[in-house]
Amino acid sequence: MTQRAYNVLFVDQANSVRSIFAESILRKEGRGRFAVFSAGCEPRGELHPRTLSVLQHFELPTEGLRSKGWEEFAGPGAPEMDFIFTVCDYAGSLDHPRWPGHPICAHWGVDDPTLVEGAEMLKESAFVSTYRQLRNRIMAFAALPLESLDRLTIQARLRAIGHAPESLRLSPRPA
Repeated sequence: MTQRAYNVLFVDQANSVRSIFAESILRKEGRGRFAVFSAGCEPRGELHPRTLSVLQHFELPTEGLRSKGWEEFAGPGAPEMDFIFTVCDYAGSLDHPRWPGHPICAHWGVDDPTLVEGAEMLKESAFVSTYRQLRNRIMAFAALPLESLDRLTIQARLRAIGHAPESLRLSPRPA
């Protein structure tokens, strides 16, 4: 018997970098176990150009990615989410829409790389660091045996993933 894919929504402020990274990473690394979406509480309306270059560098899918508001996932006809992750502190601090269903929510705030000033190398490094932080968290999430865990255990594990020091999170094996 095949289980349906879990619906996952990543939310940040502008939906132009962090939530887009997360959407693309889980689409690839979730291996069909997840239907993945992203949104912003104040969408920018376009993706940051560096977002696409980082995703392409790491050979992640970019097709269909777009900046959109979270109301798209809160209204009638919206898919019922199983999981919702806020990936920026601003979005995590707001009152959220009433999401259809009863999703498990967790906050995995990471710094906004668009705020880094200085040399282009520093800016690029900030984007790659953000990508890696999110990838580590998402890989730990995707490795969870969700089918065999109860709701409270899943919630506790998701909080732990969001609060673990970066050095202790699951990291990719060297090539």
